Amino acid sequence: MTRALFIWLGLGLSLTQQGWAQSEKRGRARDFGITIGILPTGTNNAITDVEGVKVGHTTLVKGDAIRTGVTAILPHEGNIFQEKVPAAIYVGNGFGKLMGLSQVEELGNMETPILLTNTLNTPIVANALLDHMLSLPGNEQVRSVNAVVGETNDGGLNDIRGRHVTAADVMNAIRSAQGGKVAEGNVGAGTGTECLGFKGGIGTASRKLPASRGGYTVGVLVQSNFGGILSINGAPVGRELNNFYLQDPANKYKADGSCMIIIAIDAPLSDRNLKRLAKRAYLAFGNVGSFSSNGSGDYAIAFSTYKANRIPYDAKQPVVQKADVPNDHLSPLFLAVWEATEEAIINSLFMAEEMKGNNGRFVPALPIGKTIEILRKYNALNHHLLPKAIAE
Repeated sequence: MTRALFIWLGLGLSLTQQGWAQSEKRGRARDFGITIGILPTGTNNAITDVEGVKVGHTTLVKGDAIRTGVTAILPHEGNIFQEKVPAAIYVGNGFGKLMGLSQVEELGNMETPILLTNTLNTPIVANALLDHMLSLPGNEQVRSVNAVVGETNDGGLNDIRGRHVTAADVMNAIRSAQGGKVAEGNVGAGTGTECLGFKGGIGTASRKLPASRGGYTVGVLVQSNFGGILSINGAPVGRELNNFYLQDPANKYKADGSCMIIIAIDAPLSDRNLKRLAKRAYLAFGNVGSFSSNGSGDYAIAFSTYKANRIPYDAKQPVVQKADVPNDHLSPLFLAVWEATEEAIINSLFMAEEMKGNNGRFVPALPIGKTIEILRKYNALNHHLLPKAIAE
């Protein structure tokens, strides 16, 4: 389990206005019989199922107003600046502060871990990431680093103006990063987020293609913090729970906020096809009920861990040849990223717990028992894998 720094003070259980009991046990979607899509998952159903990828969190919950943190995603174990990875970014809605976007767009590679945090802490986190990269052995003469830092605005629950994330918190997230199971819900950069009328957070999932389709693994991690009308496997959950955008005449429902979608894949993809992959993640964003509001900064960052395609900092060869999955073989990967993104968002909701934060704001957790009843009503449970559909 990914380590996280938890500082819990003064949080208690309560009932929401709707009377949903929030003491119910949390779990991932599949723990409750919810299967999304047809493809099988990786071992941990997490972004870390892509070999070499690691995730770390620092979670800050202090007093009655600090609800924030940092999440670090490391593409591989080495010096990422010296061994850059092919990467691409798709902008769904550009109301955000994603640092490093233009160089990734221009060069098609990424040279630092991806860090996620809150909006106003973005430059502080980037500065700490720069210190980390410059300190690595082999980078002593480096004079330019393109730090990749994403964010969502957790100012509803968190004292965001206090800018409470420190350089030490950033280093803790990077140094604690590991493979295997990934902590989800109210952790790291997802500590103070809200999603589709409920408590959001960090969520992750993965998909494994059959050998006949390359045997590749696609892993996704999300920082969910956006509004809309929650839908799960086509069931109108938000509508049935009477908790959705524009439901309240006073428009108190939070519609803005943003979503970061991080995609790792072990297939040899060019930056051009990584961008095509990232675009498909946005389909899942709509599937769960988001309409990407005016103030929602929604980004998908995709990178390939295929070792032979890494880009050396000091390239010696004037011409290089790299493997690349051809266009006609990409459709299974598009399906995989679509499914994994959708399940990662749903996992972020299922794993998140209710939270009270800045100025007494309370955000309920998704009521799992009620949600299961709704899914059963709409025959949206137990959508098992279809082996014949993926065997060929």
